[in-house]
Amino acid sequence: MTRFPLATSSWDDAEQAALARVIASDRYSMGPEVEAFEADFAAFAGSRYAVMVNSGSSANLIMVAALRYTQNPDLRLMPGDEVIVPAVSWSTTFFPLHQYGLHLKFVDIDADTLNYDLAALGAAINDRTGAIMAVNLLGNPNDFDAIRALIGPRRIVLIEDNCESMGATFAGRQAGTFGVMGSYSCFFSHHISTMEGGLVVTDDEELYHIMLALRAHGWTRNLPRENRLTGTKSDDPFQESFRFVLPGYNLRPLEMSGALGREQVKKLPALIAGRRANGARWQDAMAHHPVFRIQAQTGESSWFGFSLVVRPESGLARAEVLTRLGDMGFETRPIVSGNFTKNPVLGLMEHSLHGQMTNAEDIDRHGFFIGNHHYDIAEAIGLVAAFRL
Repeated sequence: MTRFPLATSSWDDAEQAALARVIASDRYSMGPEVEAFEADFAAFAGSRYAVMVNSGSSANLIMVAALRYTQNPDLRLMPGDEVIVPAVSWSTTFFPLHQYGLHLKFVDIDADTLNYDLAALGAAINDRTGAIMAVNLLGNPNDFDAIRALIGPRRIVLIEDNCESMGATFAGRQAGTFGVMGSYSCFFSHHISTMEGGLVVTDDEELYHIMLALRAHGWTRNLPRENRLTGTKSDDPFQESFRFVLPGYNLRPLEMSGALGREQVKKLPALIAGRRANGARWQDAMAHHPVFRIQAQTGESSWFGFSLVVRPESGLARAEVLTRLGDMGFETRPIVSGNFTKNPVLGLMEHSLHGQMTNAEDIDRHGFFIGNHHYDIAEAIGLVAAFRL
């Protein structure tokens, strides 16, 4: 146990009761609890539809897969199409794109926001660009007005990996809803926890129906009678029991995860408010710090965690800083993946680099993050603010 951990639980008696409710029902695979949570989360996000899956990584997978199987030519991505991605994100932002034969073009991040370097993004867009994956890092939304302006009238699909930024807003709108689809994670360390779990939201009915099929074996069983994937289903449930129309997966969440999500989403506004209160205190305490540079907020961050980049002029090495913070009781991690383009796995993936990953490399060498929580962490913030040579 560390004094200042990266993640802590927000469960109480409500979640315990939800688990007991599922046990008493004796139904554990995906069912009415999951369906109810999807409706509740779609309402929170302001989206027409939400699809729950077993992880945020799986959410990215069906999001990308849906763009392969859509019949909408303005949204469809085919093998060889180019997708722009940031140099800093989690591995499963990138892997589904590779697995569907897409070419990943990596672009550097902004040194302050840790999201896209917008000048580099604009320069990277060309006639081959089929999609842009916007990753909202550590709770911080991208500048979607700027990204939309860069896309302009071109047929470029915008999708969002919002797994670290549930509850973040830009111009009063929930992050994860600016693209045609957006993914979220409900893993233990994230803003809400359903043990394991993830979601995709969309306003597009066809994409929604495609994801319903992809989530469960590619079959038609979970589709509505009238749907955008197969038209009208047979009224005979026997015929539809094992009718496969897409090369799908088994990404179904458990009823326990759905029941937990129903309770957690009720608390989500308060959980985000607590994180934002810490975020405001953090920004005040760390402004112009002589040792650390912190993340600049775009819109309203949901403050997943607090990033720190050791200033070269401080004369301190990151290893020394981590040791000292560890001795003070802080749990630390790299800023997501650091510079992902340095990973050996890229040798197996069709990709290119647009220019130098200068800022990604800076946080790879000098950056790390500590935890934020839904409760007051003034003590932790004060200790970091007092950190000196």
